[in-house]
Amino acid sequence: MANGWRLFSDLVRAETRLFNQLDARVRAAHDGLTLGQFQMLELIATTPECRVSDIVASMDIGVGTASKAVDRLEAAGLCRRASNPNDRRSSILVLTAPGERAFAAATPTVDAVISERLQGIAADDLATTARVMSQLRAVLEELAR
Repeated sequence: MANGWRLFSDLVRAETRLFNQLDARVRAAHDGLTLGQFQMLELIATTPECRVSDIVASMDIGVGTASKAVDRLEAAGLCRRASNPNDRRSSILVLTAPGERAFAAATPTVDAVISERLQGIAADDLATTARVMSQLRAVLEELAR
C-alpha cells in the first residue's frame, strides 16, 4: 500500500472526532451517560449471558478496565451481576430496568448523531466503507488471536 500511514491517520482521526462528538451529545442528552457506558449497555443487552470477558473481547480492553467499568454501571443501578449457573467463577451481566430505559433512551440519540455526521456522503460510499471496515475488523481480530 503506497500510503498506508495516510489511511491509518484518517481512520484514527475520523474515529476520534466521531467518538468525541457522539460522546458529548449522549452525555448532554442522557444525564451524563458516556458513550463507553452506552457501548457496554448495548453489549449486555445484545449478548446472551453476557460476561465481563465478553466485554473484554468485544471492546478490546483489559479485564481490570472492563470489571471496573461494570462496577460503575452496577453502582449507577444500570446493570447487575447474576450468578452464572454454567460457571460459578463468573457472573452474567443483566441490565436493570433503569439500565434498559437508559439504553432505549440513548439509542435514538446515537443513531441521530451518526446520521447527522455521515450526511452528505453517498449511500454507496457508506455501504462500501461499512463493508471494508467490517473486513478490516475481522482481519485484525483474527491476527490478535
